[in-house]
Amino acid sequence: MAEQIEASVAIATAVARCRPEVLCAYPITPQTHIVEALSRMVRAGDLAPCEMVNVESEYSACSVAIGASAAGARAYTATASQGLLYMAEALFNAAGLGLPIVMTVANRALGAPINIWNDHSDALAVRDCGFIQLYAADNQEAIDMHILAFRIAEQLSLPVMVCMDGYVLTHAIEPLELPSQEQVDSFLPPFAPRQILDPDEPMTIGAMVGPEAFTEVRYLAHLRQQEALDAIPALAQELSERTGRACGGLLSGYRTSDAALVVVAMGSVLGTLEVLIDEMRGEGLSVGALAIKTFRPFPRAEVAAALGGAARILVLERAIAIGAGGVLTDSVRWALGARQTPLHTVIAGLGGRPITRRSLRPVLEAAATGGLGELHFLDLRQDLVDRELARCRSSARPGPHAEAILREIGIVGAGPV
Repeated sequence: MAEQIEASVAIATAVARCRPEVLCAYPITPQTHIVEALSRMVRAGDLAPCEMVNVESEYSACSVAIGASAAGARAYTATASQGLLYMAEALFNAAGLGLPIVMTVANRALGAPINIWNDHSDALAVRDCGFIQLYAADNQEAIDMHILAFRIAEQLSLPVMVCMDGYVLTHAIEPLELPSQEQVDSFLPPFAPRQILDPDEPMTIGAMVGPEAFTEVRYLAHLRQQEALDAIPALAQELSERTGRACGGLLSGYRTSDAALVVVAMGSVLGTLEVLIDEMRGEGLSVGALAIKTFRPFPRAEVAAALGGAARILVLERAIAIGAGGVLTDSVRWALGARQTPLHTVIAGLGGRPITRRSLRPVLEAAATGGLGELHFLDLRQDLVDRELARCRSSARPGPHAEAILREIGIVGAGPV
């Protein structure tokens, strides 16, 4: 039965029902409500045996999770934005050691300039650290993905990152179905670590590896991630049979079977896209959407098959690879191989800018007719850009763009330039 609940509290409840034994996190917006709710459960004795470790930084949070997991405990943490980057070194260590840590990333933009709103810059910045990356399109999926994440992590002995859009999802209050403790227990067996620090059976975790073996170790890490391409759909189907609803997977299509234009995207923007696609279909326009739910490992063969009938492809990006273009686009292009399907990249929603049907419609219409360029920035204020470029050309010491733009649009607090 669905209950009206804030998504962050629902995520905390789902994590608690996975029976973690060590929790550690440093508060950073917008993930804070998740770990606050978990800490209250631990303090009240509702989540036992479980230790909530207070740490002084995000780096420490991931390090505690590494130690706990290596010692044989089911470990969980959460972070966002600059916090995720602060723990970057530890992320690579967790993945390289094959430790089944589950982490929530409440996606948020990266500075500078400082921005606390949602886009995918944080998780995509560490996409190659070795964590499996799952992206939730809505809060119900985010709940189920966390339960799925613990099972994936422990079956493959790999860390898993569940990415959900900050604020758009984390702070929404809506009717959500929470799997019962019995459902979770039937799907997620007690943690049986594949590697553990045991004084009775000494072993080294974190050995020094030189050129003579480093390539092989990295290759094996790649192969283990590839195993997830088979494991994730099977486990998602198993969880679906228990809950009676779709629970993640590699990808999903929306009206793609006969679509001439397919929009590829990740995260909560899929809801907006589906409404717009229904409207455009009603007007005779052949448009569909492909949701990437598993970004690492990237489901290359599945994406290629899903896009096989598309005459044109538009990749809607919630981050930018500065100096290159789209991050997701590169993976889609890789999936297409030698196929010469026209491919458009649209950078949208950076720093929390709304992605509306009104803004998307003309872009999709232009793409469908071949009238859209290879790289497009949704709702870009070209007039602001042009004035800022002119100002920079006329000044020997122009200062940062951010402060100048704020002053230009009249935001209080922008200093002199």
